Amino acid sequence: MKRSTFLKLAIASAVAVPTLSACGGSKSSSSGGAAKAEDAEGPVRVWFMQDSISEEAQEYLKKTFAEKNSGKELTIEIQQWDGIQSKLQTALASDDECPDVVETGNTQSAAYLAVGAFADLSDKYESLGGDKLIPSFVKAGEYEGGKYALPLYAGARGVFYRKDLFKKAGLAEPKTIDDFHDTIIKLTKANPDKVKGFSGIYLAAADIHGVESYLFAAGGDYATESDGKWTAQVSSEASLAALKQIQDIFKNGTTFANDSQTGQKNFQQNFNNGQVGILIGTGNVGTKIDQKLWDADKVGVMALPSKTAGKVGATFAGGSNISVAAKAQHPNGAASVLDIIFSDEFQKLIAKNGFTPGNLDYAGEVSGAFGKISQDVIAASKLTPNTANWANFISDSTLKNFYTKIANGSDVAKEAKQFDDQLNKTLNQKES
Repeated sequence: MKRSTFLKLAIASAVAVPTLSACGGSKSSSSGGAAKAEDAEGPVRVWFMQDSISEEAQEYLKKTFAEKNSGKELTIEIQQWDGIQSKLQTALASDDECPDVVETGNTQSAAYLAVGAFADLSDKYESLGGDKLIPSFVKAGEYEGGKYALPLYAGARGVFYRKDLFKKAGLAEPKTIDDFHDTIIKLTKANPDKVKGFSGIYLAAADIHGVESYLFAAGGDYATESDGKWTAQVSSEASLAALKQIQDIFKNGTTFANDSQTGQKNFQQNFNNGQVGILIGTGNVGTKIDQKLWDADKVGVMALPSKTAGKVGATFAGGSNISVAAKAQHPNGAASVLDIIFSDEFQKLIAKNGFTPGNLDYAGEVSGAFGKISQDVIAASKLTPNTANWANFISDSTLKNFYTKIANGSDVAKEAKQFDDQLNKTLNQKES
């Protein structure tokens, strides 16, 4: 991996990189310098991402922190997803502007592990949940035997569908991904309520995690790793078959193929107003669906099916990890924040917001009907390639551009081969 300017600055910095176990001053830092024994003056700063943690959970965190840390102040700063990597690169390398506790998207975390941007949480792992924490997320936060990022929440995707529209169109809940494809097309053609511009499903190139969840469920993949070498899989037989189904849905199952990023972020509105019959979404989407539809028993929830009937399909395991910055000025305060985040009460508040908490013991607490499938969906979910090269070089816009070409009718095999060539080159770059 070629190091960015931030990475060079982080490595070149003379500031010690403390572990949480060293916060009390009993150990030296991982870089060999003296560990920070005391917190600096000023508030403990926590960075959460937009729409990740509910206001209720934020208030609980601040209230409980104040109760457990007399005289200390906690501030929560909400960050926007757009442009966050650039902002993190600047902040984590700064002695003055570095936050103490940081949420990162699980596909972004790898970019910061190898360069000492986060403190080692290994000594806190067991007390924060141990093997009850989402395994794939724990793995995504590991580097050379240390644990630098732990699961905050998962947003694996399921299917919300209009039961009343299915019934009117004479359609049953699909059992396989092929059935799912056919159901989308049939529902679109049936348009049971005769809604102008009706779509069987909301599927947009901008909704990259929704599209790739279909790809994964159908047996496709981006790349696989063996003995340190990545091999691209977008042009594999399974991926090509899935992408051709996706292209057919873009053409014949939805009118939203080229919807904007803004429109995609509010896609549940199309479900609420009857414009769409099916959504692929995370558990918190259920909290945004009109309560009148739930009360009238018009909404069904199911896992995205696989190629095999009765087997849950793999979906993208979206979500976030939580870390302590290596340059945290309040390591003791940061440790206290993590204790509260992984407490029973806070984990349940994450579930109440519709996400699967980092501790799977609380997956059944996910609000609404999604809670019934949450554990199965998470268990079957998967990540994008867990490498810093993916985090640094394969951006959301890269994926959006690829899916936009598919949506606009480009030759699937040609586009897949070109994307594979890019992945093979990018994912196998070596550190400079």
